[in-house]
Amino acid sequence: MKYTKTKAVLNQLVADLSQMSMIIHQTHWYMRGPNFLNLHPLMDEFMEEIDSQLDVISERLIALDGSPYSTLKEMAENTKIQDWPGEWDKTTPERLAHLVDGYRYLEDLYQHGIEVSDVEKDFSTQDIFIGLKTAIEKKIWMIQAELGSAPEIDE
Repeated sequence: MKYTKTKAVLNQLVADLSQMSMIIHQTHWYMRGPNFLNLHPLMDEFMEEIDSQLDVISERLIALDGSPYSTLKEMAENTKIQDWPGEWDKTTPERLAHLVDGYRYLEDLYQHGIEVSDVEKDFSTQDIFIGLKTAIEKKIWMIQAELGSAPEIDE
């Protein structure tokens, strides 16, 4: 069996990207206040990007003879991204900071995937991980800028 560790990272990403999509969706639904008119539709774009990443990751896993998680139960049991209950007690900046936390986790997971796929010499998957990590880093920068902070990618 080839690429065992790479496939494990891919499946972890299936669970975590699914969770991240829901967190973005929750942010979209529960935001209020300044900049709502700009941020609300932007969350649709964020969801589309994460859902696109999920599709690429899942299809790569299948191409490697893996079996991606495909039920809500599997996603919930395997994600490592923290969620919040759907409540109105969080401000939009708090919700955006929560998104940054999720994106930072994904950035680290993609980095782990880059390293594992290098060891297993699965350079095609490594290329995918590199491209998607770059997109995640851009998202961190953008949200951090909205929050008035530096991206802090290199820390």
